[in-house]
Amino acid sequence: MMSYIFFAIAEKSVNSSCPSEVDLGFVQLDWFKVVILGIVQGITELLPISSTAHLRIVPGLLGWQDPGTAFSAAMQLASLAAVISYFWKDIKQLTGGTVRAIAEQNFQSSSFQLVLGLILGTLPLVVAGLLVHKTINACHSPFRTLTVIGSASIVMSILLAIAEKQGNHERDFSKLTWRDAIIVGIAQAFALIPGVSRSGSTLTAGIFLKMERETAAKFSFLLGIPAVILAGAKELHVLLKAGLDTHGWLILLIGLTSASISAFLAIYGLLSYLEKHNTFIFVFYRLAMGVFLIAAVIAGWLPN
Repeated sequence: MMSYIFFAIAEKSVNSSCPSEVDLGFVQLDWFKVVILGIVQGITELLPISSTAHLRIVPGLLGWQDPGTAFSAAMQLASLAAVISYFWKDIKQLTGGTVRAIAEQNFQSSSFQLVLGLILGTLPLVVAGLLVHKTINACHSPFRTLTVIGSASIVMSILLAIAEKQGNHERDFSKLTWRDAIIVGIAQAFALIPGVSRSGSTLTAGIFLKMERETAAKFSFLLGIPAVILAGAKELHVLLKAGLDTHGWLILLIGLTSASISAFLAIYGLLSYLEKHNTFIFVFYRLAMGVFLIAAVIAGWLPN
């Protein structure tokens, strides 16, 4: 009840100071800036370092307009394209195996169990998103302050470090169940808080569940497919209702193109890295980023 009251009050105070309920800051950016932000989005969306954080940091440091949450959410479609193209063979196998399992009523099939898990694992994010999406997506949202993002980054760096230390990394993809998907899906819902990172929260949960690092990353990518489809479709609908003009759609398309290419490279790079290394590089990076953001706000180097 207290959280509901907070979200309602925050939404009212945020929207009263905005000309629109949808933050369309990205339409004020030129194509070069959008290409750069698309590259940043594509890389950081799939690495466990928070794309939302970097889409606040980069414009802030360069003195650019904040592109807003609508841009960030729509850009997730680029990540979707990269994930589907990179894991097309796995997706095709899972889909075919699930169809056969349903036809044969073999509901113990590993493919059926995993797809069921991916669907169930998306539900926590859907429910949480319906509760808070207006507040999070509003311009000047209290959730998008750099202190919130920095604090979330520090907390996630600590959790990832704990997971890395206690996990034995023995479970491969064949040992995953729908129960794993639900647990990782609950972790995914916390990524609605800017700075948490969807990839970071799901990867951390997977390592806590004793998954191999590359398995946890791959599972994170696949679990993100239904979530990103829902979020991207919803955001496109919101932008249509907001009356986005031709220039706005063109800017969005430019960003999606650059983000798709960088996202594909990010998947390859992350999986290759995790085959031989642990995740402490991301622990240290997120800790440093969080401390820097909070210090920058306190010192007045960056606006909160």
